[in-house]
Amino acid sequence: MPHAVRYSGFGGPEVLEVVEVPTPEPGEGEVLVEVFATGLNPVESAMRRGEHPERWPVEFPAAQGRDLAGVVIATGPGASRFSRGDEVMGFVERGAQATHVVVPEANLMPRPPALSWEVAGSLYTAGTMAWNAVEGLGLGPNDTVVITAAAGGVGCLAAQFARMRGATVIGTSAESRFDFLRQFGVIPTGYGPGLADRVRAITPEPITAFLDFLGGEADEAKALGVPSVRIFTVLDWDAVDEHGAVRISAGDVVALSRVAALAAARRIRLPIADVFSLDSVADAYRALDRREAPGKIVLGLRIVEYPGQRVHEPDLKEQDVTLGVLTPHQHMEVEEAIPPAIADGSVRRRHREEHDRDAAVRSDQPGSEQARSEGEVPVE
Repeated sequence: MPHAVRYSGFGGPEVLEVVEVPTPEPGEGEVLVEVFATGLNPVESAMRRGEHPERWPVEFPAAQGRDLAGVVIATGPGASRFSRGDEVMGFVERGAQATHVVVPEANLMPRPPALSWEVAGSLYTAGTMAWNAVEGLGLGPNDTVVITAAAGGVGCLAAQFARMRGATVIGTSAESRFDFLRQFGVIPTGYGPGLADRVRAITPEPITAFLDFLGGEADEAKALGVPSVRIFTVLDWDAVDEHGAVRISAGDVVALSRVAALAAARRIRLPIADVFSLDSVADAYRALDRREAPGKIVLGLRIVEYPGQRVHEPDLKEQDVTLGVLTPHQHMEVEEAIPPAIADGSVRRRHREEHDRDAAVRSDQPGSEQARSEGEVPVE
């Protein structure tokens, strides 16, 4: 039976359930896709928590997820672009987090062979949002842009698009991600109050644009003198209402195809931070909400093997469940288990020296054979 993620009330990741559902039937111009991978996005957490329901209306039981990649297993009437067995990537409005999803053909494109399933299944939202943001701002060599949450999926891609256009990029993240950002030519700085002051300390150049993928940083952008029309956000509706910031949204298949072509050509990279099973969807969102992971968090619905792959599912699963878990075992001197062919024989030599010292100590103790032979202890 197909399975899908559902929730029946607002709340944290604990409200998410994986339930059995009937096999969907593709309608006019639609195809049925068996999903191999689907990426997670912060906007899904905001909707599930019930933030701004007037902007993001939710009907219960609610489905979740937009990005997907998989294989076409059935086609509906009038669907002619794809056939059974075609590998595709794209999006739905909601409900991508399921084993089987009906998708309009217009929302799909062929998966480039150079893209892994994990990247293909998580590229749409982050990739097209980042593309639209950088294109909308018209960034170029004379621009210096601040990107918040720059180590996340959309921030990481926006930073790369901006750098491709020659812009200087200052990105905020946890300090542990600074080296990650430097790989993309981003000047890192930390989260928290005083962002405007930290940015001024980094560069004397004016900040010409501000991409707030974290939310809540519009005041800092204004303090840096960035015009409202050049403050872009994804989640912060308050900044849109109060400061006139511009809310960006995901694009269409045309934008996705451009982003996918750049990723397939290795001109941009979308790092995959972690892959969770469908049953672990709540844990996946907890990891996403902590914003600790660089790149994308993905749900893997099918175990996919690649040519030349050396590590396979059973090995990974066994390691996952045993790593760091104490197991009972007999005490063993580690050095004694080292084959004598390894190294230079120092282990054996050290053992002989220790044995000789122990023997000497024993010989000095009263009652020892050596002491009795010297007459120090009466022999009974």
